[in-house]
Amino acid sequence: MAGAAPPAPPLPAGVVAGSGPGVHSPNSPFAPLPQRADVVPWSLLTAVKMRDTSKGPRPVFNAQQLALHFRLQRVQGFMMPLEPGEKQKHFLLSSVPLTCSFCVPGGPESMVEVFTKTAVKYSLEPVAVEGKFAVLEDDPYGLYYRITDAVNVK
Repeated sequence: MAGAAPPAPPLPAGVVAGSGPGVHSPNSPFAPLPQRADVVPWSLLTAVKMRDTSKGPRPVFNAQQLALHFRLQRVQGFMMPLEPGEKQKHFLLSSVPLTCSFCVPGGPESMVEVFTKTAVKYSLEPVAVEGKFAVLEDDPYGLYYRITDAVNVK
């Protein structure tokens, strides 16, 4: 088929779609997140282990992840709006662009729920926010991380 996009590369061994950090394909039309020293790295956030409980699988956070809890932190990622509209006050940040058909979204460890003080304009480009970070051990929606009172940062 002429003009068809090349197939996405296979997932690394042991990676299941919808779990882990997500995979940003080299075939993606979107650039990967730029390296920044002033944000919490996704490699830290996605290094979550799991344990089985009577309520089902639950995250087990390491000491570095737990040290982020209730502290002012910066995170960058790709916006996932949760409501319609050009400006968003409640959205998810993801480690990979979910608008890319070549990228494989990760699990809850590759997303941060964000509540901002003022609305942030939706963008396909990476967004960085700073706010009060929370590590969620038993969130009813299955999320692992949340930032509240966030502000958009450059």
